[in-house]
Formats: sequence, C-alpha cells, structure tokens
Amino acid sequence: MANPRRVKMVAKQIRRELSDMLLTDKVLQYAILPEAALGADRYLSSLTTISDVEVSADLQVVKVYVSVFGDERGREVAIAGLKSKAKYVRSELGRRMKLRLTPEVRFIEDESLERGSRVIAILDRIKAEKKMEEDEDDEQVRPSDGSQDNQDWEGDDPDEGIIYVD
Repeated sequence: MANPRRVKMVAKQIRRELSDMLLTDKVLQYAILPEAALGADRYLSSLTTISDVEVSADLQVVKVYVSVFGDERGREVAIAGLKSKAKYVRSELGRRMKLRLTPEVRFIEDESLERGSRVIAILDRIKAEKKMEEDEDDEQVRPSDGSQDNQDWEGDDPDEGIIYVD
C-alpha cells in the first residue's frame, strides 16, 4: 500500500503526462479523432480533455475520467479510440514516468461537465420565462393605451402658471 501523498503525486503526474500526450502524440490524436489523419482540423468535431485521474492505493490501476465536447458521434469515437489505445498509453506512461510498475489504464467518460451545461441551460430558460411572466404582469397592472397619462392631465388648466407677454 502506497503513501496517500505519493498516490496524489502519481495521479497529478499521470494527468500531466496524459494531457501532454493528447496534445502531442499523433497515435493518440488519430485514435480520438480519425479525421485528423486526413488533415481535418482536430478541434472541429470534438475536444477531449482529462477531467480527473484516480490512482488506486496500490498504484496498480488508474481511472482516467475524460470529457469529450462534441456531437454524439464524436464522443463515441473519442472514447472508443482511447479505450482501444489503453495498452499503448500504459506503455507510453511507463516510458515517460519512473515507476516500478506501470498501472493499468482505464478510460471512463466523464459526463459531469455536460450535465452541468444542461442544468445551466435549463436554469437560464426558467429565468427567462419568469422574467417574461413578470413583464406581462407589469403590463396588465399598467394600462398601455395611454389612458393613465390622460388622467394625470384632467382638471389641469393648461394656462395655469403661464404668463403671456404681448
């Protein structure tokens, strides 16, 4: 069993290395976004980020939580590509890091950011609907045909307080 501080340090280092690999490693980039091999802009159809890394206490297993921003097909392709390259990623991590044993890598789709975006969109919609209802209530309280304005002027002498000079 490893020291909890060491486990955190290993998790941070693995996250750093994996993030770097996503940016620089062509094998991993092409697995996530096959169109990139054809010359397509790799940020157009999806964007893949490492949202969290959990290392088991015995340093044998690493769970890598991945957020993929893009359409449904882009997410499926990216997650499947990462899972298919898990052994490659493990060997690359072993090469880059100084560990006695390189842990098994498991990629898990993290949908929390997407869920958060959906919740924010729903809250924004509710807020907009509530504002519209309040605006409608304000219009019903205040007549919009101008009759209130005319009531203010009724009974006022238009020449009151005005001095005409010839």
